[in-house]
Amino acid sequence: MPLAARQACTALRHHACPGPLSQPFASAEDAWLWTMAALIARREGARHSTNEGRLPRPCEPDDVIKCLDTLYRQRRIDLAHARVLRLWGERQTPPSSAIAAERHDYGLWIEALERLAWPLRIKGIVAT
Repeated sequence: MPLAARQACTALRHHACPGPLSQPFASAEDAWLWTMAALIARREGARHSTNEGRLPRPCEPDDVIKCLDTLYRQRRIDLAHARVLRLWGERQTPPSSAIAAERHDYGLWIEALERLAWPLRIKGIVAT
């Protein structure tokens, strides 16, 4: 196996298997809100890494985005789900089912996170 291919395989295994000191997220919602906070910080010029912050995390923000992209390509979620995840993720709060104007977004939010939870569990990003 060429060196470049071996390094790529090693890198993939590193991200797929969380380290012994990393702390998986309690839920897909927690993982999503962390991802959006990291992406916002990156957009504003910060360089975000897995091991920065209070708890070392088992992934990079891009790993969560890749799971979401895979669901979109498989047509398990659509653009409405992605729009709601982006909008409320940027606000760093989930929509409320108690507020009439947010009820529709709440339904899409729950659907999207339920569908995102499984791939995140498989990768060790969310605790089982």
